[in-house]
Amino acid sequence: MREVAIIEAPSVLGLRPSGVQDLPTALLDAGLLGHPGAVRGLRLEAPAYDPERDPDSGVLNPAAIARYSVMLADAVGDVLDRGGFPLVLGGDCSILLGNLLALRRRGRHGLLFLDGHTDFYQPSAEPLGEAASMDLALVTGRGPGILTDLEGRGPLLRDEDAVAFGFRDSAESAEAGMQPLPPRLHAVDLDAVRAAGAAEAARDAVGRLTAGGSAGYWVHLDVDVLDDAVMPAVDYRQPDGLTWAELESVLRTALADERATGLDVTIFNPRLDPDGSIAARLTECLHRGLAAMA
Repeated sequence: MREVAIIEAPSVLGLRPSGVQDLPTALLDAGLLGHPGAVRGLRLEAPAYDPERDPDSGVLNPAAIARYSVMLADAVGDVLDRGGFPLVLGGDCSILLGNLLALRRRGRHGLLFLDGHTDFYQPSAEPLGEAASMDLALVTGRGPGILTDLEGRGPLLRDEDAVAFGFRDSAESAEAGMQPLPPRLHAVDLDAVRAAGAAEAARDAVGRLTAGGSAGYWVHLDVDVLDDAVMPAVDYRQPDGLTWAELESVLRTALADERATGLDVTIFNPRLDPDGSIAARLTECLHRGLAAMA
């Protein structure tokens, strides 16, 4: 059985200290370590948060995010090198940079990007300078060099090696002036997922991620891809989204393939889940998705 090494990455450098830093503790308390083969790995504390927007990059905490990304890449890489499966618990979506830096050090990889938002903002269009709204843009090389060219390895991801899946913010992002998704990045919005069926849409995404020259793919899960009715414990809410059953189907499909390299979970805010019921349901969903690896 493949070891699932849980890495705690409670960084809010790309957002703010709203409560998402408590995600790892909440899911561990809800029983995530009960998954067969799961072991507790490192906890990586982030550098101090600076609420002032960097005048050069237009981003909050760019230097700290860059340093943290290298630390996280080292931790993820250690798990990969011993044949394990890293499960990284954020934190905000800027942790994606460290996860993909670990893969970039090892060659060409893909990304299944499960998120209610496309996170493709450029600093000039992001109202607060939050890298958590720019992470997909940054890993594909769009944005300030301090974050797009980590260790001189940028971009961390080719456009054609990414699938944005389940998003529903197209009207909002266009109104805000977000740069458009590039034509070679495969986009499957919520309506397209529903039209195909979640499992079939996920199979198609995995097929695209494994058809080229990549050595495997990472799965990024921002929990706001879920329906707001069942996942209100996020900072930027919007109507609609995947059901629990649809997300479980997508995770099972994505993680059943041996080329799935790792998974991160971001944006769940336990402070908006006072009785712990959402943490328990999210943990159950992750257990069911990870079970496909057996």
